[in-house]
Amino acid sequence: MSFGEPIALRGQAELEHPAAVADSAEARPSAELQFIERLRAGEGEAFDRLVAERSADIYALLYRLTEDPEEARDLTQETFLQAFRSIAHFRGDADLRTWLYRIAVNQARNRWRWWRRRRRGVTVSLDATDEAHELPLATRLVDEHAPNPEARTLAHEREEILLAAVRTLARPYREAVVLRDVEGLSYEEVAAALDISVGTVKSRLSRGRTELRRKLEGSL
Repeated sequence: MSFGEPIALRGQAELEHPAAVADSAEARPSAELQFIERLRAGEGEAFDRLVAERSADIYALLYRLTEDPEEARDLTQETFLQAFRSIAHFRGDADLRTWLYRIAVNQARNRWRWWRRRRRGVTVSLDATDEAHELPLATRLVDEHAPNPEARTLAHEREEILLAAVRTLARPYREAVVLRDVEGLSYEEVAAALDISVGTVKSRLSRGRTELRRKLEGSL
């Protein structure tokens, strides 16, 4: 697989508020900053560590976005190849996880456009508005410490029903719901990953959750 030209992955915050980006970078632990510098220097061992630590998370995200395990594996590889090509452009406008999620989402979008051009064809509460107490949907659904196997099985069944419904959402709403409610990213991290404003994130989440309530009515 050949390497292409690097893409620019600089966030809007960096362009508009460079001092804030610098402050954010300075606030990070020195070990993380050193690791980022090793990546930017092209150190193979550091990149291998990045892949080992993050590949499972990236695959899980891409599987939820694409519904296809083979495609998710493909896109996971493409995500890390793109990260390798682009790490020199990483300016610290987000942490590494959010930066990788942004690349993964873009890879999924590109694949989705490619296929589209070829015409390829327990009650769960989704009403939470208190940001300080809101939990990811998967956390609310699955309790690995439930008192008996039947309860755990039921919780997993509910999770599968929910995730199946998530996969039917329109792409912009699915991305927001998966990143916020399944992956547990903050609103700011979702905004950085999708390169949109926090207000747009909240709007898409509201619309996505409304659609989910409609689709799940009577199912859970």
